[in-house]
Amino acid sequence: MITVEKYDGLVSRIATVNEEVKSHLVEYYLFVPGELNFSRNIIDEYAFHKTAFTNSRTYFTSQYHLPLVHSRLASRDKLPSEQYRVSLSLYAFQYALSLEKTTHKFFDLMGDVEDEEAVEQLEDVTEMAVDILKRLRRNVPKDEKLTKYYSNIDNYLSWLTEQRFLSLIAHMPKGASFQSSKEKLIEICESESEYREQRNYNSAKSLKDPIRMTNKMRLARRLIEYPITIRQNAIRLGGNLAKLAKGAAAGLVMIFVTLLIVRTRGWLGEITMSFAMAMAGVYALREIFKDDLRDIIGDWIGKGRPKWRKVLIDPTSGKKIGSQLEWLDFIPLDKVPPEIRKLRRGKLRQREESVIKLKTSTQMSTTRFLSGYQMTREIWKLDFRPFARLMTQANEKLYTLSKGQVKRESVEKRYQFNLITRQIEHCGKETIQRWKITVNRSKVIDIEEVLGPS
Repeated sequence: MITVEKYDGLVSRIATVNEEVKSHLVEYYLFVPGELNFSRNIIDEYAFHKTAFTNSRTYFTSQYHLPLVHSRLASRDKLPSEQYRVSLSLYAFQYALSLEKTTHKFFDLMGDVEDEEAVEQLEDVTEMAVDILKRLRRNVPKDEKLTKYYSNIDNYLSWLTEQRFLSLIAHMPKGASFQSSKEKLIEICESESEYREQRNYNSAKSLKDPIRMTNKMRLARRLIEYPITIRQNAIRLGGNLAKLAKGAAAGLVMIFVTLLIVRTRGWLGEITMSFAMAMAGVYALREIFKDDLRDIIGDWIGKGRPKWRKVLIDPTSGKKIGSQLEWLDFIPLDKVPPEIRKLRRGKLRQREESVIKLKTSTQMSTTRFLSGYQMTREIWKLDFRPFARLMTQANEKLYTLSKGQVKRESVEKRYQFNLITRQIEHCGKETIQRWKITVNRSKVIDIEEVLGPS
């Protein structure tokens, strides 16, 4: 299954977990509102792919106890340092993802539940986070090399827990219902801050400079992700095809020009001023149509061919564990597969939309995976900034009648994108999902999964 969620500002995150899969094909169809008038005349496919789409792939396990077991074994010097590092990184990475996702969604959920239920869920999250940190700290490695790596992770997770809990406190509704939870969160934040200070995890300069501290923790996060992030060597395809298209266009144009020269010479006879003017016109036409002809031939030759190939490499062994082909095309609505159009429906508003299709085909060799893991998690980040530039800044006016008085309110202009995914596994199983993504000029407002056409 695929999940889509808000990430940061104008970025949404699309996550796919691949379970013991040897081959995997996913198609993403992004329906862009027609009022934005988006097309390849504004930005071409290659530039859009570089600007709007970035992806990463990590090892993943749904068994959260597995990395913990590994870390316990490693603390008894029964695992080599590199395996300890990978196991502890995966444990920390999954905790960080879970904490971020839970706290991010908590207040979105609050409007749908009673205060008592929200407080109960908040207490569960708090207790779980504290318990996980306690378990981590029970098994401090004795090896100095491992201790240094452990301290980096412990420092980051302590800081991240404090930051996420402080964000909950900052956005917590005022009222007696949440007072007890608020006091408990404050107590945990103070405890974590004191814990880091006692262990001298951060220098006095870092503690006094928020920018320096944030940058340090961002680097710590990258160090955690490094051992479990599968390397991707991207190769842009179609270079030779582009040269072929350029050569074919030049050859066709020269044939046309040569024929015109011969004909013109036959019509005008000797070289005269009229002949020179005619030749100037011929060469001007050549320059005008040469690039257009090259683009037409290039599109025809490259139609249906992948535009990128990524070689996937295990970060520990350095061995190739798979490869991925990627396509990106701006396609007309009538070229969208019927089952996708059916889910999107065919109203007038939809018929005006632009459609962007991203397709990936992945081949994996699970036998070369890191020992103990049979799953990977692929994250695509979709950045809406190329679209935000096309959005209007002006707010719309809404008039309402209340007790005989007319009130005027400014209403923020928002745009609704539709994302439909089709996932085809090696066994032939097909899954189609759809999301509505609401965006304004500054951020992604809401993401809602749609079950069935609407």
